[in-house]
Amino acid sequence: MAAFTAIDFETADHGRDSACAVGLARVEDGRVTRTAYRLIRPPRPDILFTYIHDIAWEDVENEPPFREVWPGLADFFEGIDFIAAHNAPFDRGVLYACCAAAGLPAPAQPFVCTVQLSRKELGLKPATLAHVCQRLSIPLKHHNALSDAEACARIMITVEQARAEKAPARG
Repeated sequence: MAAFTAIDFETADHGRDSACAVGLARVEDGRVTRTAYRLIRPPRPDILFTYIHDIAWEDVENEPPFREVWPGLADFFEGIDFIAAHNAPFDRGVLYACCAAAGLPAPAQPFVCTVQLSRKELGLKPATLAHVCQRLSIPLKHHNALSDAEACARIMITVEQARAEKAPARG
């Protein structure tokens, strides 16, 4: 099985550079081996999406900005094959925008989208995170970046197990 890191961001506003929380779940040999959760002070104090993720300016105003948080998480991306995210275009966009704004290199690994894989490999529709987690009995506290990242990791593990079961036997 592949080594990968699942990632989830919560954002403060419509700007892709407005990460206010990140969750990471590293997977090796088909199991979650490490997790991390960090609050991030976004570049602007107006947090428009508190009603979604329950993070307010008061929660992040004294937290470090992305440029100080991200280097401490770099080891989550060492030696992995890919980065998984549920709705990967969103999280990839946030990561790349935050890295660009901070003058930091983004991880080089490709992104894999568990929304697409939930549909294609597992036949699940709708493929929202909440629906897929319910169908697969994966615990979820939706819009908590760590819970979302761990759920994404478990979906990807399920996809890899399904692929292994479909693969022709070697021998």
